[in-house]
Amino acid sequence: MSQTIAARLNELGLELPASSPPGANYVPVVQSGNLLFVSGQVSAIPGEKYLGKLGDGVSLDEGQAAARVCAISLLAQLQHHLGDLDRVDRFVKLTGFVNCTPDFTDIHLVINGASDLLVEVYGDRGRHARSAIGMGSLPLGFAVEVEAIVALA
Repeated sequence: MSQTIAARLNELGLELPASSPPGANYVPVVQSGNLLFVSGQVSAIPGEKYLGKLGDGVSLDEGQAAARVCAISLLAQLQHHLGDLDRVDRFVKLTGFVNCTPDFTDIHLVINGASDLLVEVYGDRGRHARSAIGMGSLPLGFAVEVEAIVALA
């Protein structure tokens, strides 16, 4: 990992886990030209796992922590694919899915957990377009899932 992003991760007290293998018939990252499409990362890393529904037992703070965990997993997938996180020119688009009840409307605030982490790590290169979508369920009961489109330098 390059010194710049590695130093920033260290400064933030973040250690990236090993990238998780796919749980079904897909690949974690696809590259097309200078764009990377990172498959959805669920809210689990070693030592942290967020299951359940926002609006029914999972608090907003827990949802934001779950989205942050998804962003950490995104970075782990990028590190595995690229070998150097400084190759990222910018995060283009983030799509976040929140497992929630029909009356839960703070979906955008949940996904801020992922957006905020990317900006903490990459500064302006971490700012992105975004969609935040409420879902009736997510795979295996996870609370949040986040995918990304990333441009390479």
